[in-house]
Amino acid sequence: MQNGTDLYALDLSGAAFTKACGGPCTEGCVTLARIGEDAWALGDSKRPDAQPLRFTTEELDAAGIDPARFGIGV
Repeated sequence: MQNGTDLYALDLSGAAFTKACGGPCTEGCVTLARIGEDAWALGDSKRPDAQPLRFTTEELDAAGIDPARFGIGV
C-alpha cells in the first residue's frame, strides 16, 4: 500500500477522469480516476485547474466514495 506522500508523486497525465454528480450536473460534481493499483485521484469538476486530491482505495472507502458509482471497477 502506498502512503499519502507517494500518491502525489504519481503522474496524472494519462489518467481518465469520470464525473459523478450528487444532484443536477451543474452542482456537486466530482471526478475520479484510478492512478495506480491502490491509488485514486479525486477532482472538483467546477475547478478543473485545481490539483486533484489523492487517496488509497482504503481511504476512498472510509470516505464513503464508491468507484462503482463512477462506473469504475475496483
